[in-house]
Amino acid sequence: MAGLATSFGSGAMTNSINEIPDSKVLFVIGSNTTEAHPIIGAKMLQAVRKGAQLVVCDPRAIELTERATLWLRHRPGTDVPLINGLMHIILKEGWQDSAFIEARTEGFENLRKTVANYTPDFVAKVTGVPQEKLYEAARIYATAERAQIFYTLGITEHTCGTDNVMSLANLAMLTGNMGKENAGVNPLRGQNNVQGACDMGALPNVYPGYQSVVDPVVHAKFEKAWGAKLDNKLGFMIPDMFDGAVEGKLRALYDFGEDPILTDADANHVRKGLQSLDFLVVQELFMSETAKLADVILPGASFAEKDGTFTNTERRVQRVRKAIEPLGNCKPDWQIIMEVANRMGGNFNYRHPAEIMAEIASVTPSYAGIDYDRIDNDGLQWPVPSKEHSGTKFLHAGKFVRGLGLFQSIDYELPAESPDDEYPILLTTGRMLYHYGVMTRNSKGLEAYSPEEMAELNPLDGANIGVADGDYMHVQSRRGQLVTRVKLTDRVPPGVLFMTHHFLESPVNELTNGASDKVTKTYEYKICGVKISKAEKPDWAQGAK
Repeated sequence: MAGLATSFGSGAMTNSINEIPDSKVLFVIGSNTTEAHPIIGAKMLQAVRKGAQLVVCDPRAIELTERATLWLRHRPGTDVPLINGLMHIILKEGWQDSAFIEARTEGFENLRKTVANYTPDFVAKVTGVPQEKLYEAARIYATAERAQIFYTLGITEHTCGTDNVMSLANLAMLTGNMGKENAGVNPLRGQNNVQGACDMGALPNVYPGYQSVVDPVVHAKFEKAWGAKLDNKLGFMIPDMFDGAVEGKLRALYDFGEDPILTDADANHVRKGLQSLDFLVVQELFMSETAKLADVILPGASFAEKDGTFTNTERRVQRVRKAIEPLGNCKPDWQIIMEVANRMGGNFNYRHPAEIMAEIASVTPSYAGIDYDRIDNDGLQWPVPSKEHSGTKFLHAGKFVRGLGLFQSIDYELPAESPDDEYPILLTTGRMLYHYGVMTRNSKGLEAYSPEEMAELNPLDGANIGVADGDYMHVQSRRGQLVTRVKLTDRVPPGVLFMTHHFLESPVNELTNGASDKVTKTYEYKICGVKISKAEKPDWAQGAK
């Protein structure tokens, strides 16, 4: 998503959720939407029932592929050649929006030269998608009056994740599908307030509102607002934190609502990094695997125990209202952070989150018109530049944040690690409907329904190692090993293993590769090589049916 931010300025959905049911063409790539984003997935199915054409690009069979007008089952990691191939066909057939390209973009000739090399024959061989399907997908998307692109972690969780996102931006601009209703590029945020966290500067290079920490004017503004001397150096990206900890360059870490031992790639390296710290603070609701290593645990409050706001995937800032008082010694997160800051020399005296929102509005142009009274009922979609502004339903009407949209020349790069003779199976990871992250295993109902990993393996691969449906299997990568239960299914093609990251007993991120994207440093969760063999039922599963 940061890749899209580079071009378009926000890294957020360009359009709105309620536009989806009236869409005519939906192009979904790298998103198992009905499971990972079920509300938006339901909106997509509404659009299909109303006659929308749905193009799905996914190596795995998912619910959306069953409803799709066209399914492009490309090989994992071949998103760039797939998208470049579609643009090659669009230009060959004259389906591009020349008026939009001329008026609102630059760099088009560089793009044209790059995609000229991605002929249908070449792309079909690289991606595994038949040429006739490439032509049909290009025709559906490019000839529609308006078409929307949707993507998630299947696009971004690669060492070329930024390239993947930029390629989608190229595709949208090439066809003029930007800056209007029912036409845009829509990254679906992974959790309820990921957008809000990024908006508020939970990134190592920006203050709230994506204002650069190295810009002296911005830096001075925030020093004045917060009454403190601020560091103007770029911080660590996530993989750099654990590398830095191991090397002694990072000595303390404040972990706020994250469990990186389960959620970050190459988990054994992450654990080593955390154990190398001089001091680890974890602010959490439950005793997570990361909290078990903490020197200090700060008991935060859940969403039901505090007032505040969430900013959702469509940029909508919404109220969160306290239903009960915080339990035990728990406190709302803002109070904990304020008290810690004041003990470190700060002078913050907020009495209510409404006061914090007022401060946000005073220093963040995209939030300038937002206050608690205005969002009491429905919320507002940023940018909201003034108290008179009604919010922004879709972005980039008339012009992009940078002025002209910049086409990027993107070439295909191989993943950091591919299957080979020693590790012949491609492991890819994702979510399932019944669990979300690692927290939902604290729900007795969800845990009873889905208590253990069911790794998806093609029946041909199962036969090769002698496992039947429901058996247990040993999986090993260059970084770790585990035992998991197996579900034999043709949802995955031969040579591919799919697992989720929800289960401590089968911690998939002990297998995944710690290599990351060159810009965003997002881990390459989607591709690594593993070897598999039949296993006996492990001790942790002895009580399972």
